[in-house]
Amino acid sequence: MITAIVLIKTSVDRIPEIAESIAALDSVSEVYSVTGTYDLIALVRVARHETLADVIPGRISKIPGVEVTDTHVAFRTYSQHDLEAAFAIGLDA
Repeated sequence: MITAIVLIKTSVDRIPEIAESIAALDSVSEVYSVTGTYDLIALVRVARHETLADVIPGRISKIPGVEVTDTHVAFRTYSQHDLEAAFAIGLDA
């Protein structure tokens, strides 16, 4: 699974509506409203790199009110949740 972190600048007066539209797209697992330079951060998860082009410039960028996207593709995922699950294998609670 390929994960892309998409930083999104939007029309400020439509952040909730734009976030909901992005969250409704297939392959978008989460959308966060954030402070700072960007208004939203979306996590996109796909099976193939080619699919990122369909989702990000093909669909997210075309949502009315989306002004700029900046995409970062993850090489690896590090998660406390995953580490805890791995160490718990075979242990009785």
